[in-house]
Amino acid sequence: MMWQQVYNPTGSMVLSTLLAAIPVVVMLVGLGFLHMKAHLAALAGLVAALAIAVMAFGMPVEMAGKAAWLGALTGMLPIGWIVLNIIFLHRLTEQNGSFAVLQDTIAGVTEDRRLQLLLIAFSFGAFFEGAAGFGTPVAVTAAMLIGLGFSPLAASGLSLIANTAPVAYGALGTPIITLAKVHGYDVMAISAMVGRQLPFFSLLVPFWLIWAFAGRRGMLQIWPAILVTGVSFAIPQYLVSNHFGPELVDVIAAAVSMACLVAFLRVWKPREIWTSVVPRGHEKDAGTAGAPHQRTVHPRGVVLRAWMPWVLLAVFVFVWGLPQVKAALNAIFAPNFPIAGLHNAVIRVPPVVPKNTPEGAVYAFTLLSATGTGILFAAIVGGLLARYNPVELVRQYGATIWKVRFSLITIALMLALGTVTRYSGLDTTLGLAFASTGVLYPFFGTLMGWLGVALTGSDTASNVLFGGMQKVAAEQLGLPANLMGAANSSGGVMGKMIDAQSIVVASTATGWMNKEGEILRYVFFHSLALAALVGILVTLQAYVPPFTYMVVK
Repeated sequence: MMWQQVYNPTGSMVLSTLLAAIPVVVMLVGLGFLHMKAHLAALAGLVAALAIAVMAFGMPVEMAGKAAWLGALTGMLPIGWIVLNIIFLHRLTEQNGSFAVLQDTIAGVTEDRRLQLLLIAFSFGAFFEGAAGFGTPVAVTAAMLIGLGFSPLAASGLSLIANTAPVAYGALGTPIITLAKVHGYDVMAISAMVGRQLPFFSLLVPFWLIWAFAGRRGMLQIWPAILVTGVSFAIPQYLVSNHFGPELVDVIAAAVSMACLVAFLRVWKPREIWTSVVPRGHEKDAGTAGAPHQRTVHPRGVVLRAWMPWVLLAVFVFVWGLPQVKAALNAIFAPNFPIAGLHNAVIRVPPVVPKNTPEGAVYAFTLLSATGTGILFAAIVGGLLARYNPVELVRQYGATIWKVRFSLITIALMLALGTVTRYSGLDTTLGLAFASTGVLYPFFGTLMGWLGVALTGSDTASNVLFGGMQKVAAEQLGLPANLMGAANSSGGVMGKMIDAQSIVVASTATGWMNKEGEILRYVFFHSLALAALVGILVTLQAYVPPFTYMVVK
């Protein structure tokens, strides 16, 4: 049975858009205002999505159910698999005391909490975004920050804010490469265009991050270090993206940024050491932070052993992200399971695509090449080198599964919701509402990318979803297609901090389960404000010299 998507089932675009928004509103209101547990809010949103898809948009019941099943499977692998294994690694380092040594060594670089945020949340997190993406950087940095004594809100929310500027080039350039491959853009042109948008925000986000944490005064006290961090990331980001392509943009920029910041801190210190571990305005949360950590100076060998699991993690994640390694592992074991009754049975129609196009629905069980498997191997090797015996490793793994069980369920439900909205066309209806804004389209088209990531949790998925529509709309309005294709990805990065799966990853990594609503309320303004600034930049690039000279034709 074939079914064509319908984007205006009511005959009124306003009413159809309001109906399409109901599932997302249900989930966000449940999380942010009704203080529902995350898995219950996700379940409510999923039920609403199924109801709207079937009763309002006419999607067959069986297809809607299979779309939800495909989403749930995707939520478990690769996303849930990453979360489970990074928490396992973190648990091993906590149990044997090496994480406390790690805390001491980071404090040895700087005891100032603001500078620790720059080093870990922004620069170190960008490396993991570039190497792996898909939730890895938030899981790693949030776990490290909570171990350093930051409050759960600070560790969760600030990791999410920091993980923005690198997202478009995450997982070795996957979002850019996918956008070009699926929708016929030139990959170098799109890489270069994004590289002429995001460096402005690579410079801005470190300032924004510290302002969100310490306020204007606290930010201005360390502006030289923030400037070094941002400039040393933005310049390599621009150069690599424009001259070499999207694959190694984040990895190189992050490595340069970390090296420059550490070197700068050897010759510069802030006048006042910032010791607070809670964001400004949230001093009431001070009691949720870890106990103050008394720094100890450790022998070099002890320090090296403490860093070993995290160095192994970086190496394994980077190797697992290489296309050649992925291809080799997939050649060994990577069965694909077409979802019968859904695969190529849903038809996307103009104006979203140039002509009627069947939507594939294949679940790729890429267990060997999944980033989470690389993290698991890093944890096992690190655990064995740390003198854990195999029985103890298995016991710790079982305890980790029990700890994150509700988080895994939540991720599965949220991905089920996002997949139902995709196959039913609900998200496309929302996108078309943005596409009808005429001369303001550069601004609202950018927000379309933001919405796509907020709904799907992935810049790659948002590019697949709306990349074609951006091209069609740009051509109809006389705008450069590369500008709007890039805007979809650049605007999307700011939606990463409010997508449900990232929030659940952050809450799980910090052990702050059932507080997802508080995290959402904290980051929502930052997400929307930064997305609006990207939209303003894209509008200037569309219409106002000299910004128009930056556009890659």
